[in-house]
Amino acid sequence: MNSSFQRIVRRLPPRSRSLLATCIYGVGAGLSAVAFQLGINWVYTNGIHRLSHEPLGTFFVGSLIVLVSTALVVGWLLNSFCREAAGSGVPQLKLAFWKDFGFVPARVIWVKFLAGILSVGGGSSLGREGPSVQLAGAVGSNLAAWTGEAKQRRRASAAAGASAGLAAAFNTPIAATTFVLEEIIGDLNSRFLGAILLASVLGAFVVHAIIGKQPSFSLLGVESPTWRGYLLTPVVAGLAGTVGVHFQRLSLGLRFRMKVAKEIPRWIFPSFGALITWALGSIVFWRTGHLGVFSLGYDDLSSALSGDLGWQLAIVLLLAKFLATVSCYGFGGCGGIFSPTLFFGGMTGIAVAGLAGIGWHISRGDTLALAVVGMSACLGAVVFAPVTGILMVFEMTHEFALVPALMLGALVSQTIGRKMNRENFYDALLAQDGHRLEHVRPPRDLQGWRELPVSAVANFSPKVLPDVTPSSLFDALGTPYERFPVVIGGTLAGIITRSDASAALSSGRKPSLNPPITCRRDQTVGELQSLLIESDLHLVVVLDRNDGQVIGLVTLHDLLRAEATFADTSADNL
Repeated sequence: MNSSFQRIVRRLPPRSRSLLATCIYGVGAGLSAVAFQLGINWVYTNGIHRLSHEPLGTFFVGSLIVLVSTALVVGWLLNSFCREAAGSGVPQLKLAFWKDFGFVPARVIWVKFLAGILSVGGGSSLGREGPSVQLAGAVGSNLAAWTGEAKQRRRASAAAGASAGLAAAFNTPIAATTFVLEEIIGDLNSRFLGAILLASVLGAFVVHAIIGKQPSFSLLGVESPTWRGYLLTPVVAGLAGTVGVHFQRLSLGLRFRMKVAKEIPRWIFPSFGALITWALGSIVFWRTGHLGVFSLGYDDLSSALSGDLGWQLAIVLLLAKFLATVSCYGFGGCGGIFSPTLFFGGMTGIAVAGLAGIGWHISRGDTLALAVVGMSACLGAVVFAPVTGILMVFEMTHEFALVPALMLGALVSQTIGRKMNRENFYDALLAQDGHRLEHVRPPRDLQGWRELPVSAVANFSPKVLPDVTPSSLFDALGTPYERFPVVIGGTLAGIITRSDASAALSSGRKPSLNPPITCRRDQTVGELQSLLIESDLHLVVVLDRNDGQVIGLVTLHDLLRAEATFADTSADNL
Protein backbone atom coordinates (compact mmCIF):
# COMPACT_ATOMS: atom_id res chain seq x y z
CA MET A 1 0.00 0.00 0.00
CA ASN A 2 2.87 2.34 0.85
CA SER A 3 4.57 1.82 -2.50
CA SER A 4 1.24 2.36 -4.29
CA PHE A 5 0.75 5.63 -2.47
CA GLN A 6 4.27 6.71 -3.33
CA ARG A 7 3.64 6.01 -7.02
CA ILE A 8 0.48 8.13 -6.89
CA VAL A 9 2.37 10.97 -5.19
CA ARG A 10 5.19 10.86 -7.76
CA ARG A 11 2.72 11.26 -10.62
CA LEU A 12 1.46 14.57 -9.25
CA PRO A 13 2.93 17.87 -10.50
CA PRO A 14 5.79 19.10 -8.22
CA ARG A 15 3.74 21.87 -6.62
CA SER A 16 0.76 19.61 -5.96
CA ARG A 17 3.06 16.91 -4.60
CA SER A 18 4.72 19.40 -2.24
CA LEU A 19 1.36 20.76 -1.07
CA LEU A 20 -0.05 17.29 -0.41
CA ALA A 21 3.08 16.22 1.48
CA THR A 22 3.00 19.35 3.65
CA CYS A 23 -0.66 18.71 4.52
CA ILE A 24 0.22 15.17 5.54
CA TYR A 25 3.09 16.40 7.72
CA GLY A 26 0.99 19.12 9.34
CA VAL A 27 -2.01 16.93 10.16
CA GLY A 28 0.10 13.98 11.34
CA ALA A 29 2.35 16.15 13.48
CA GLY A 30 -0.63 18.05 14.90
CA LEU A 31 -2.36 14.81 15.86
CA SER A 32 0.77 13.54 17.61
CA ALA A 33 1.09 16.79 19.61
CA VAL A 34 -2.59 16.71 20.63
CA ALA A 35 -2.34 13.05 21.67
CA PHE A 36 0.79 13.95 23.66
CA GLN A 37 -1.05 16.78 25.43
CA LEU A 38 -4.08 14.62 26.20
CA GLY A 39 -1.85 11.86 27.54
CA ILE A 40 -0.06 14.26 29.89
CA ASN A 41 -3.35 15.71 31.11
CA TRP A 42 -4.80 12.24 31.75
CA VAL A 43 -1.78 11.04 33.76
CA TYR A 44 -1.60 14.28 35.78
CA THR A 45 -5.37 14.40 36.44
CA ASN A 46 -5.46 10.80 37.62
CA GLY A 47 -2.23 11.10 39.59
CA ILE A 48 -1.05 14.24 41.36
CA HIS A 49 -4.27 16.21 40.89
CA ARG A 50 -6.53 13.43 42.17
CA LEU A 51 -4.23 12.81 45.15
CA SER A 52 -4.48 16.50 46.09
CA HIS A 53 -8.12 15.88 47.08
CA GLU A 54 -7.15 13.08 49.47
CA PRO A 55 -5.97 13.49 53.10
CA LEU A 56 -2.56 15.14 53.41
CA GLY A 57 -0.76 11.93 54.42
CA THR A 58 -2.20 10.09 51.45
CA PHE A 59 -1.11 12.91 49.17
CA PHE A 60 2.47 12.87 50.49
CA VAL A 61 2.91 9.11 50.07
CA GLY A 62 0.96 8.82 46.83
CA SER A 63 2.67 11.76 45.12
CA LEU A 64 6.08 10.41 46.13
CA ILE A 65 5.29 7.05 44.57
CA VAL A 66 3.92 8.63 41.39
CA LEU A 67 6.84 11.04 40.88
CA VAL A 68 9.65 8.60 41.63
CA SER A 69 8.18 5.61 39.79
CA THR A 70 7.46 7.58 36.63
CA ALA A 71 10.93 9.16 36.76
CA LEU A 72 12.56 5.73 37.07
CA VAL A 73 10.63 4.43 34.05
CA VAL A 74 11.59 7.57 32.12
CA GLY A 75 15.26 7.07 32.99
CA TRP A 76 15.09 3.46 31.83
CA LEU A 77 13.39 4.38 28.55
CA LEU A 78 15.84 7.15 27.72
CA ASN A 79 19.01 5.26 28.58
CA SER A 80 17.92 1.92 27.14
CA PHE A 81 16.39 3.03 23.85
CA CYS A 82 16.98 6.67 22.90
CA ARG A 83 19.14 9.12 24.83
CA GLU A 84 18.50 11.86 22.27
CA ALA A 85 14.87 11.95 23.50
CA ALA A 86 15.95 13.45 26.84
CA GLY A 87 15.34 17.08 27.74
CA SER A 88 13.19 19.34 25.62
CA GLY A 89 14.26 17.87 22.28
CA VAL A 90 14.46 21.20 20.47
CA PRO A 91 18.28 21.25 20.24
CA GLN A 92 18.31 17.62 19.10
CA LEU A 93 15.83 18.42 16.34
CA LYS A 94 17.84 21.50 15.40
CA LEU A 95 20.97 19.35 15.08
CA ALA A 96 19.11 16.73 13.04
CA PHE A 97 17.79 19.45 10.72
CA TRP A 98 21.27 20.69 9.85
CA LYS A 99 23.54 17.70 10.37
CA ASP A 100 21.30 14.87 9.17
CA PHE A 101 19.26 16.81 6.57
CA GLY A 102 16.13 16.53 8.71
CA PHE A 103 16.26 12.77 9.22
CA VAL A 104 15.06 11.73 12.71
CA PRO A 105 15.04 8.04 13.72
CA ALA A 106 11.61 6.53 14.33
CA ARG A 107 12.56 5.46 17.86
CA VAL A 108 12.54 9.13 18.90
CA ILE A 109 8.76 9.18 18.34
CA TRP A 110 7.67 6.44 20.68
CA VAL A 111 10.33 7.06 23.34
CA LYS A 112 9.62 10.79 23.45
CA PHE A 113 5.88 10.18 23.51
CA LEU A 114 5.95 7.72 26.42
CA ALA A 115 8.75 9.34 28.41
CA GLY A 116 7.30 12.84 28.03
CA ILE A 117 3.82 11.77 29.15
CA LEU A 118 5.22 9.95 32.18
CA SER A 119 7.68 12.70 33.11
CA VAL A 120 5.46 15.79 32.77
CA GLY A 121 2.17 14.02 33.56
CA GLY A 122 3.80 12.29 36.52
CA GLY A 123 4.53 15.66 38.11
CA SER A 124 8.14 16.49 37.21
CA SER A 125 8.57 20.25 36.85
CA LEU A 126 9.07 20.43 33.09
CA GLY A 127 7.11 21.58 30.02
CA ARG A 128 5.37 19.78 27.19
CA GLU A 129 5.92 22.31 24.38
CA GLY A 130 9.57 21.57 23.59
CA PRO A 131 8.95 17.81 23.56
CA SER A 132 5.96 18.46 21.27
CA VAL A 133 8.35 20.15 18.82
CA GLN A 134 10.75 17.20 18.73
CA LEU A 135 7.95 14.64 18.66
CA ALA A 136 6.09 16.38 15.85
CA GLY A 137 9.29 17.07 13.92
CA ALA A 138 10.17 13.37 14.15
CA VAL A 139 6.66 12.46 12.97
CA GLY A 140 7.04 14.81 9.99
CA SER A 141 10.44 13.35 9.13
CA ASN A 142 9.14 9.79 9.20
CA LEU A 143 5.98 10.66 7.29
CA ALA A 144 8.32 11.96 4.59
CA ALA A 145 9.62 8.41 4.23
CA TRP A 146 6.02 7.26 3.74
CA THR A 147 5.64 9.73 0.87
CA GLY A 148 8.89 8.47 -0.70
CA GLU A 149 11.23 11.30 0.35
CA ALA A 150 14.91 10.35 0.63
CA LYS A 151 16.76 10.68 3.95
CA GLN A 152 18.84 13.52 2.52
CA ARG A 153 15.77 15.67 1.74
CA ARG A 154 13.73 15.74 4.93
CA ARG A 155 14.46 19.23 6.20
CA ALA A 156 11.13 20.56 4.95
CA SER A 157 9.17 17.73 6.57
CA ALA A 158 10.97 18.05 9.92
CA ALA A 159 10.49 21.83 9.99
CA ALA A 160 6.83 21.59 8.98
CA GLY A 161 6.18 18.93 11.61
CA ALA A 162 7.89 20.98 14.32
CA SER A 163 5.81 24.04 13.44
CA ALA A 164 2.56 22.06 13.48
CA GLY A 165 3.50 20.47 16.80
CA LEU A 166 4.22 23.76 18.53
CA ALA A 167 1.08 25.35 17.06
CA ALA A 168 -0.96 22.46 18.47
CA ALA A 169 0.82 22.54 21.84
CA PHE A 170 0.36 26.27 22.48
CA ASN A 171 -2.53 27.01 20.11
CA THR A 172 -0.25 29.67 18.58
CA PRO A 173 0.26 29.13 14.82
CA ILE A 174 2.00 32.45 14.12
CA ALA A 175 4.46 32.08 17.01
CA ALA A 176 5.09 28.47 16.02
CA THR A 177 6.07 29.64 12.54
CA THR A 178 8.45 32.30 13.83
CA PHE A 179 9.98 29.92 16.39
CA VAL A 180 10.92 27.36 13.76
CA LEU A 181 12.29 30.08 11.50
CA GLU A 182 14.12 31.93 14.31
CA GLU A 183 15.43 29.05 16.36
CA ILE A 184 15.71 25.91 14.24
CA ILE A 185 16.43 27.37 10.80
CA GLY A 186 17.83 30.73 11.88
CA ASP A 187 16.40 32.59 8.89
CA LEU A 188 13.06 34.39 8.79
CA ASN A 189 13.30 34.47 4.97
CA SER A 190 13.83 30.73 4.57
CA ARG A 191 12.46 29.02 1.48
CA PHE A 192 10.65 26.67 3.87
CA LEU A 193 8.40 29.52 5.04
CA GLY A 194 5.38 28.46 2.99
CA ALA A 195 5.47 24.84 4.14
CA ILE A 196 6.05 25.85 7.75
CA LEU A 197 3.17 28.33 7.73
CA LEU A 198 0.74 25.85 6.13
CA ALA A 199 1.70 23.08 8.55
CA SER A 200 1.36 25.47 11.49
CA VAL A 201 -2.18 26.42 10.44
CA LEU A 202 -3.08 22.74 10.04
CA GLY A 203 -1.68 22.00 13.50
CA ALA A 204 -3.88 24.74 14.94
CA PHE A 205 -6.90 23.35 13.09
CA VAL A 206 -6.25 19.93 14.59
CA VAL A 207 -6.15 21.25 18.16
CA HIS A 208 -9.24 23.40 17.50
CA ALA A 209 -11.14 20.38 16.24
CA ILE A 210 -10.19 18.06 19.11
CA ILE A 211 -9.64 20.27 22.16
CA GLY A 212 -11.10 23.66 21.24
CA LYS A 213 -9.92 27.05 20.07
CA GLN A 214 -9.69 28.76 23.46
CA PRO A 215 -6.38 30.48 24.29
CA SER A 216 -4.02 28.87 26.78
CA PHE A 217 -4.66 31.65 29.28
CA SER A 218 -7.88 33.68 29.55
CA LEU A 219 -7.43 37.28 30.64
CA LEU A 220 -10.44 39.26 31.85
CA GLY A 221 -10.71 43.03 31.83
CA VAL A 222 -7.42 43.71 30.06
CA GLU A 223 -6.51 47.38 29.82
CA SER A 224 -3.57 49.25 28.37
CA PRO A 225 -0.91 49.78 31.07
CA THR A 226 -0.74 53.18 32.78
CA TRP A 227 2.47 55.17 33.04
CA ARG A 228 3.29 53.26 36.23
CA GLY A 229 2.98 49.98 34.34
CA TYR A 230 5.27 51.18 31.58
CA LEU A 231 7.73 52.52 34.16
CA LEU A 232 7.89 49.11 35.84
CA THR A 233 8.07 47.17 32.55
CA PRO A 234 11.89 47.43 32.18
CA VAL A 235 12.27 46.40 35.83
CA VAL A 236 10.15 43.29 35.36
CA ALA A 237 11.79 42.43 32.04
CA GLY A 238 15.25 42.85 33.56
CA LEU A 239 14.45 40.68 36.59
CA ALA A 240 12.63 38.03 34.52
CA GLY A 241 15.52 37.96 32.04
CA THR A 242 18.00 37.57 34.90
CA VAL A 243 15.95 34.69 36.32
CA GLY A 244 16.04 33.03 32.88
CA VAL A 245 19.80 33.53 32.58
CA HIS A 246 20.49 31.91 35.94
CA PHE A 247 18.05 29.11 35.19
CA GLN A 248 20.08 28.33 32.08
CA ARG A 249 23.39 28.45 33.91
CA LEU A 250 22.31 26.32 36.86
CA SER A 251 20.38 23.68 34.94
CA LEU A 252 23.09 23.20 32.30
CA GLY A 253 25.76 23.28 35.00
CA LEU A 254 24.01 20.48 36.88
CA ARG A 255 23.49 18.59 33.63
CA PHE A 256 27.22 18.78 32.90
CA ARG A 257 28.12 17.41 36.33
CA MET A 258 25.74 14.52 35.79
CA LYS A 259 27.28 13.78 32.38
CA VAL A 260 30.72 13.25 33.89
CA ALA A 261 29.46 11.35 36.96
CA LYS A 262 30.23 7.64 36.57
CA GLU A 263 29.46 6.21 40.02
CA ILE A 264 25.66 6.00 39.64
CA PRO A 265 23.73 4.46 36.69
CA ARG A 266 22.37 7.21 34.44
CA TRP A 267 18.83 5.80 34.39
CA ILE A 268 18.45 6.65 38.10
CA PHE A 269 19.27 10.35 37.65
CA PRO A 270 15.75 11.58 36.70
CA SER A 271 14.42 10.20 39.99
CA PHE A 272 16.71 12.62 41.88
CA GLY A 273 15.02 15.56 40.18
CA ALA A 274 11.64 13.99 40.92
CA LEU A 275 12.52 13.63 44.62
CA ILE A 276 13.53 17.29 44.88
CA THR A 277 10.35 18.34 43.07
CA TRP A 278 8.27 16.18 45.41
CA ALA A 279 9.89 17.71 48.50
CA LEU A 280 9.47 21.29 47.32
CA GLY A 281 6.00 20.74 45.86
CA SER A 282 4.73 18.94 48.94
CA ILE A 283 5.89 21.69 51.27
CA VAL A 284 4.26 24.37 49.10
CA PHE A 285 1.04 22.35 48.85
CA TRP A 286 1.01 21.71 52.59
CA ARG A 287 1.40 25.42 53.40
CA THR A 288 -0.61 27.00 50.57
CA GLY A 289 -2.78 24.35 48.92
CA HIS A 290 -1.26 25.10 45.49
CA LEU A 291 0.18 22.52 43.06
CA GLY A 292 2.13 24.92 40.84
CA VAL A 293 5.51 23.31 41.55
CA PHE A 294 4.37 20.06 39.96
CA SER A 295 4.18 19.48 36.21
CA LEU A 296 3.32 22.52 34.04
CA GLY A 297 1.97 24.75 36.81
CA TYR A 298 -0.49 26.37 34.40
CA ASP A 299 -3.37 26.34 36.90
CA ASP A 300 -1.48 28.60 39.30
CA LEU A 301 -0.18 30.76 36.46
CA SER A 302 -3.75 31.20 35.25
CA SER A 303 -4.80 32.14 38.79
CA ALA A 304 -2.03 34.72 38.89
CA LEU A 305 -3.18 36.21 35.59
CA SER A 306 -6.73 36.32 36.90
CA GLY A 307 -5.66 38.30 39.96
CA ASP A 308 -6.40 35.48 42.40
CA LEU A 309 -2.83 34.94 43.60
CA GLY A 310 -0.98 37.31 45.95
CA TRP A 311 2.54 38.54 45.40
CA GLN A 312 3.90 36.77 48.51
CA LEU A 313 2.67 33.43 47.19
CA ALA A 314 4.05 34.31 43.75
CA ILE A 315 7.54 34.65 45.25
CA VAL A 316 7.21 31.29 47.04
CA LEU A 317 6.03 29.55 43.89
CA LEU A 318 8.78 31.21 41.82
CA LEU A 319 11.57 30.03 44.11
CA ALA A 320 10.22 26.51 44.52
CA LYS A 321 9.42 26.06 40.82
CA PHE A 322 12.84 27.43 39.86
CA LEU A 323 14.72 24.93 42.04
CA ALA A 324 12.47 22.04 41.00
CA THR A 325 12.89 22.73 37.28
CA VAL A 326 16.66 23.14 37.54
CA SER A 327 16.76 19.76 39.29
CA CYS A 328 14.46 17.96 36.84
CA TYR A 329 16.26 19.25 33.77
CA GLY A 330 19.76 18.98 35.20
CA PHE A 331 19.22 15.38 36.27
CA GLY A 332 18.15 14.40 32.77
CA GLY A 333 14.36 14.35 32.82
CA CYS A 334 12.22 14.34 29.69
CA GLY A 335 10.56 17.71 29.32
CA GLY A 336 10.99 21.24 28.06
CA ILE A 337 11.67 24.75 29.30
CA PHE A 338 8.84 26.75 27.68
CA SER A 339 6.29 26.26 30.44
CA PRO A 340 8.74 26.75 33.32
CA THR A 341 10.18 29.98 31.88
CA LEU A 342 6.68 31.36 31.29
CA PHE A 343 5.88 30.46 34.91
CA PHE A 344 9.05 32.14 36.23
CA GLY A 345 8.37 35.30 34.26
CA GLY A 346 4.70 35.50 35.20
CA MET A 347 5.43 35.10 38.91
CA THR A 348 8.22 37.68 38.67
CA GLY A 349 5.79 40.19 37.20
CA ILE A 350 3.19 39.50 39.91
CA ALA A 351 5.83 39.86 42.63
CA VAL A 352 7.16 43.18 41.29
CA ALA A 353 3.64 44.57 40.90
CA GLY A 354 2.79 43.53 44.46
CA LEU A 355 5.94 45.06 45.94
CA ALA A 356 5.43 48.27 43.96
CA GLY A 357 1.83 48.35 45.19
CA ILE A 358 3.04 48.86 48.74
CA GLY A 359 3.91 52.45 47.89
CA TRP A 360 1.97 53.07 44.67
CA HIS A 361 -1.46 52.37 43.40
CA ILE A 362 -0.93 49.58 40.86
CA SER A 363 -4.07 48.86 38.87
CA ARG A 364 -5.16 45.38 37.91
CA GLY A 365 -4.36 46.20 34.29
CA ASP A 366 -0.78 47.13 35.24
CA THR A 367 -0.37 43.94 37.28
CA LEU A 368 -1.63 41.84 34.41
CA ALA A 369 0.61 43.59 31.90
CA LEU A 370 3.67 43.13 34.10
CA ALA A 371 2.94 39.42 34.51
CA VAL A 372 2.62 38.96 30.76
CA VAL A 373 5.77 41.02 30.12
CA GLY A 374 7.62 38.80 32.58
CA MET A 375 6.47 35.67 30.74
CA SER A 376 7.69 36.95 27.38
CA ALA A 377 10.93 38.39 28.80
CA CYS A 378 12.00 35.25 30.64
CA LEU A 379 11.32 33.03 27.63
CA GLY A 380 13.08 35.46 25.29
CA ALA A 381 16.17 35.71 27.50
CA VAL A 382 16.56 31.93 27.47
CA VAL A 383 15.91 31.08 23.81
CA PHE A 384 17.08 34.38 22.20
CA ALA A 385 13.94 34.51 20.05
CA PRO A 386 12.31 37.89 20.81
CA VAL A 387 9.77 37.80 17.97
CA THR A 388 8.58 34.38 19.07
CA GLY A 389 8.35 35.50 22.70
CA ILE A 390 6.16 38.47 21.82
CA LEU A 391 3.90 36.61 19.42
CA MET A 392 3.57 33.53 21.62
CA VAL A 393 2.35 35.42 24.67
CA PHE A 394 0.12 37.62 22.50
CA GLU A 395 -1.48 34.59 20.80
CA MET A 396 -1.83 32.74 24.09
CA THR A 397 -3.76 35.66 25.58
CA HIS A 398 -5.39 37.18 22.45
CA GLU A 399 -4.86 40.68 23.90
CA PHE A 400 -3.46 43.29 21.50
CA ALA A 401 -3.32 46.00 24.20
CA LEU A 402 -0.33 44.21 25.74
CA VAL A 403 1.87 44.28 22.62
CA PRO A 404 3.66 47.64 23.24
CA ALA A 405 4.70 46.54 26.74
CA LEU A 406 5.78 43.16 25.36
CA MET A 407 8.00 44.86 22.80
CA LEU A 408 9.65 47.05 25.43
CA GLY A 409 10.18 44.05 27.66
CA ALA A 410 11.69 42.05 24.80
CA LEU A 411 14.24 44.79 24.15
CA VAL A 412 15.39 44.78 27.78
CA SER A 413 15.42 40.99 28.18
CA GLN A 414 17.37 40.43 24.97
CA THR A 415 20.00 42.91 26.07
CA ILE A 416 20.41 41.17 29.42
CA GLY A 417 20.24 37.63 28.05
CA ARG A 418 22.83 38.18 25.31
CA LYS A 419 25.09 40.15 27.65
CA MET A 420 25.13 37.52 30.39
CA ASN A 421 25.05 34.36 28.27
CA ARG A 422 27.06 33.94 25.07
CA GLU A 423 24.66 31.34 23.66
CA ASN A 424 20.98 30.59 24.10
CA PHE A 425 19.83 27.57 26.06
CA TYR A 426 19.63 25.24 23.06
CA ASP A 427 22.99 26.12 21.49
CA ALA A 428 24.70 25.93 24.89
CA LEU A 429 23.26 22.45 25.40
CA LEU A 430 24.52 21.30 22.00
CA ALA A 431 27.96 22.74 22.77
CA GLN A 432 27.95 20.86 26.07
CA ASP A 433 27.38 17.66 24.11
CA GLY A 434 30.24 18.45 21.73
CA HIS A 435 28.21 19.79 18.79
CA ARG A 436 28.92 23.13 17.15
CA LEU A 437 26.24 24.26 14.73
CA GLU A 438 28.64 26.45 12.79
CA HIS A 439 30.28 23.22 11.62
CA VAL A 440 27.10 22.01 9.92
CA ARG A 441 24.90 25.07 9.36
CA PRO A 442 25.77 26.90 6.13
CA PRO A 443 26.03 30.69 5.95
CA ARG A 444 23.41 32.48 3.90
CA ASP A 445 25.90 34.20 1.54
CA LEU A 446 29.58 34.82 0.82
CA GLN A 447 29.78 37.51 3.47
CA GLY A 448 28.31 35.12 6.00
CA TRP A 449 30.94 32.54 5.06
CA ARG A 450 33.79 35.02 5.52
CA GLU A 451 32.44 36.05 8.93
CA LEU A 452 32.29 32.50 10.30
CA PRO A 453 34.70 31.84 13.18
CA VAL A 454 37.85 29.79 12.58
CA SER A 455 36.38 27.17 14.93
CA ALA A 456 33.92 26.25 12.15
CA VAL A 457 36.67 24.77 9.98
CA ALA A 458 39.53 23.99 12.38
CA ASN A 459 40.79 20.58 13.45
CA PHE A 460 40.88 20.56 17.24
CA SER A 461 42.58 17.18 17.54
CA PRO A 462 46.02 17.87 16.00
CA LYS A 463 49.09 15.72 16.49
CA VAL A 464 51.37 17.94 18.58
CA LEU A 465 55.00 16.91 19.16
CA PRO A 466 56.57 17.68 22.57
CA ASP A 467 60.06 17.68 21.07
CA VAL A 468 62.01 16.56 17.98
CA THR A 469 63.66 13.49 19.46
CA PRO A 470 63.75 10.33 17.27
CA SER A 471 60.97 8.72 19.33
CA SER A 472 58.64 11.70 18.81
CA LEU A 473 59.45 11.84 15.09
CA PHE A 474 58.86 8.12 14.72
CA ASP A 475 55.54 8.48 16.55
CA ALA A 476 54.54 11.31 14.19
CA LEU A 477 55.28 9.24 11.10
CA GLY A 478 52.84 6.62 12.36
CA THR A 479 49.97 9.07 11.81
CA PRO A 480 48.40 10.08 8.47
CA TYR A 481 49.22 13.78 8.93
CA GLU A 482 51.74 15.78 6.87
CA ARG A 483 52.58 18.64 9.23
CA PHE A 484 53.03 18.73 12.99
CA PRO A 485 53.18 21.64 15.47
CA VAL A 486 56.12 21.29 17.87
CA VAL A 487 55.51 22.62 21.39
CA ILE A 488 58.57 22.67 23.63
CA GLY A 489 58.18 23.75 27.24
CA GLY A 490 54.64 24.96 26.64
CA THR A 491 55.67 27.27 23.77
CA LEU A 492 55.04 26.75 20.07
CA ALA A 493 58.51 26.32 18.60
CA GLY A 494 57.58 25.72 14.96
CA ILE A 495 56.20 23.27 12.41
CA ILE A 496 57.86 20.11 11.13
CA THR A 497 56.75 18.36 7.96
CA ARG A 498 56.57 14.62 7.39
CA SER A 499 59.37 14.76 4.83
CA ASP A 500 61.65 16.70 7.20
CA ALA A 501 60.91 14.26 10.03
CA SER A 502 61.65 11.27 7.78
CA ALA A 503 64.88 12.85 6.55
CA ALA A 504 65.99 13.61 10.12
CA LEU A 505 65.42 10.00 11.18
CA SER A 506 67.33 8.72 8.18
CA SER A 507 70.32 11.05 8.63
CA GLY A 508 70.34 11.19 12.42
CA ARG A 509 70.52 14.98 12.34
CA LYS A 510 68.27 17.36 14.25
CA PRO A 511 65.50 18.62 11.95
CA SER A 512 64.90 22.28 11.23
CA LEU A 513 61.54 23.80 12.14
CA ASN A 514 59.43 26.01 9.92
CA PRO A 515 58.20 29.30 11.44
CA PRO A 516 54.51 29.04 12.44
CA ILE A 517 51.66 31.32 11.47
CA THR A 518 48.98 31.48 14.15
CA CYS A 519 45.46 32.73 14.78
CA ARG A 520 42.77 32.54 17.46
CA ARG A 521 39.64 30.39 17.22
CA ASP A 522 37.37 33.46 17.27
CA GLN A 523 39.00 35.11 14.27
CA THR A 524 37.03 34.99 11.04
CA VAL A 525 37.39 32.72 8.04
CA GLY A 526 38.13 35.84 5.98
CA GLU A 527 41.16 36.57 8.16
CA LEU A 528 42.15 32.90 8.02
CA GLN A 529 42.20 32.92 4.22
CA SER A 530 44.77 35.73 4.23
CA LEU A 531 46.93 33.88 6.77
CA LEU A 532 46.85 30.67 4.73
CA ILE A 533 48.06 32.60 1.70
CA GLU A 534 51.00 33.93 3.74
CA SER A 535 51.95 30.44 4.99
CA ASP A 536 54.50 28.52 2.91
CA LEU A 537 53.14 25.30 4.40
CA HIS A 538 49.47 26.30 3.88
CA LEU A 539 48.87 25.71 7.56
CA VAL A 540 47.75 27.98 10.40
CA VAL A 541 48.01 26.96 14.07
CA VAL A 542 45.05 27.89 16.29
CA LEU A 543 46.03 29.21 19.72
CA ASP A 544 43.97 29.71 22.85
CA ARG A 545 43.26 33.39 23.31
CA ASN A 546 44.06 33.30 27.05
CA ASP A 547 47.23 31.28 27.53
CA GLY A 548 48.48 30.95 23.94
CA GLN A 549 48.48 27.16 23.99
CA VAL A 550 48.01 25.16 20.77
CA ILE A 551 44.41 23.95 20.54
CA GLY A 552 44.05 23.16 16.82
CA LEU A 553 45.18 23.82 13.30
CA VAL A 554 43.75 24.58 9.87
CA THR A 555 45.21 23.50 6.54
CA LEU A 556 44.32 24.72 3.09
CA HIS A 557 42.69 21.33 2.52
CA ASP A 558 40.49 21.86 5.61
CA LEU A 559 39.35 25.22 4.26
CA LEU A 560 38.62 23.96 0.75
CA ARG A 561 36.74 20.94 2.09
CA ALA A 562 34.64 23.16 4.37
CA GLU A 563 33.90 25.54 1.48
CA ALA A 564 32.72 22.64 -0.67
CA THR A 565 30.52 21.28 2.14
CA PHE A 566 28.94 24.64 2.86
CA ALA A 567 28.40 25.31 -0.84
CA ASP A 568 26.64 21.95 -1.31
CA THR A 569 24.47 22.44 1.79
CA SER A 570 23.61 26.01 0.86
CA ALA A 571 22.60 24.93 -2.63
CA ASP A 572 20.34 22.28 -1.12
CA ASN A 573 18.56 25.01 0.84
CA LEU A 574 17.97 27.33 -2.11
